Amino acid sequence: MDTKEILKKVRKIEIKTRRLSDHIFSGEYHSSFKGRGMTFSEVRQYQYGDDVRAIDWNVTARYNEPYVKVFEEERELTMMLMVDISGSEFFGTTQQFKKDTITEIAATLAFSAIQNNDKVGLLLFSDEMELFIPPKKGKSHVLRIIRELIEFKPKSTKTSINEALKFLSSVMKKKAIVFVLSDFMDTHYEHTLKIVGRKHDVTGIRVFDKHDVSIPNLGMVPMLDAETGKTMLVNTASKNVRRSYEAYYKKSVDYFEKSFTHSGAGTISSRIDESYVKKLLGYFKHKGAR
Repeated sequence: MDTKEILKKVRKIEIKTRRLSDHIFSGEYHSSFKGRGMTFSEVRQYQYGDDVRAIDWNVTARYNEPYVKVFEEERELTMMLMVDISGSEFFGTTQQFKKDTITEIAATLAFSAIQNNDKVGLLLFSDEMELFIPPKKGKSHVLRIIRELIEFKPKSTKTSINEALKFLSSVMKKKAIVFVLSDFMDTHYEHTLKIVGRKHDVTGIRVFDKHDVSIPNLGMVPMLDAETGKTMLVNTASKNVRRSYEAYYKKSVDYFEKSFTHSGAGTISSRIDESYVKKLLGYFKHKGAR
């Protein structure tokens, strides 16, 4: 894809996702995520019912009557987008790949964040760290993130959510809003997710295709494993083959839901031929109401 084509694609995604974030998500996003801490604002005279721990003893001594410190929520937040760019994301049986839907969701979230003057960072991963863009503010920064989501070519086709979470833990020292976008066809990450979930506000967004769920009966077909690069003949007419695949798929989905729930993290699941807008909006509304 040449530069002109990439810029055209970036612009197309910007127009679509910015409109969504401007009109729909900004208010919901703002109310869903609390500021990262309390910052000192002013002192005022003590009133009945105030927390005695908030008394400012220096000012109290100076004026000979009790004064308390007033704090307000620090609004600025940091959002980290952790995006799986392994081989299985280049799959889709409808109008687009899982990767395309993930790019649109990530762009919508990024524009929602900058609407609130928050920082956004990007972490692209396979079974290794492919790219890390530290969090920054501003539209040009978000456009760079979209460009990387569109054109970045991973070195590996495999997946390790565990390695990605470990890397996040090592680089993000302050609390962040973390969105992990993947098809979550992976396991062995629950322990690290629990550690990350203690510090950060984590949400897993699972994007999947209808044929991820089950294999149709098409007889003997050559199938490419996108993560190993190997092609093999699979007898899709066999009930046992279809059942064992469905069991494997169900196991990875159950693991995703159980791991995120046990870690106190949120989950969203969206099929690529469904409206991710409704899914995100419903999630934000529910989160903001808690």
